[in-house]
Amino acid sequence: MFDLNDYVVHTTGGICQIKEIAPLNIPGADKNRKYYFLDPIKPKGSKVFVPVDNSAGIRKVMTDDEAKILIDEIPSIEEMPIDNDKIRELKYKEAIKSCDLRELVKIIKNLHTRRDQRFAEGKKITAIDDKYMKIAEDNLLNELAFALGRDKNEMQSVVSDKFEI
Repeated sequence: MFDLNDYVVHTTGGICQIKEIAPLNIPGADKNRKYYFLDPIKPKGSKVFVPVDNSAGIRKVMTDDEAKILIDEIPSIEEMPIDNDKIRELKYKEAIKSCDLRELVKIIKNLHTRRDQRFAEGKKITAIDDKYMKIAEDNLLNELAFALGRDKNEMQSVVSDKFEI
């Protein structure tokens, strides 16, 4: 269970702060069921509601030490091998939905390899690959920057050196 004011990562809301733990005050909602009222740090103004009894889609934001360990591990994390084009997008979605930063590193590495292969063949990166590359990199950099209290652009240079790409 999470506490009021905790920072968590939500599968679609990104990094959020728990602003309230209470029943939803909308017609038809179960007044006995409590929800986490999440306030995403980006974009401001949106709200996310997650049932307390079904909070599988959220986890605590990584700590400073966990972020440092992950950054050091990036070179040794293997890329996610996806040979089947038909399941590629599904695997990308699953990795992003998992909120597991190591899974994001795996797909980022895979996407860098695919991009380089396509460029070598005189082709551009596909729209799907480009979309998931941006999402994965954004999620990774945002959480690392938040955990370490640093700027996202600064994290970009730190992380890109670790990818050795």
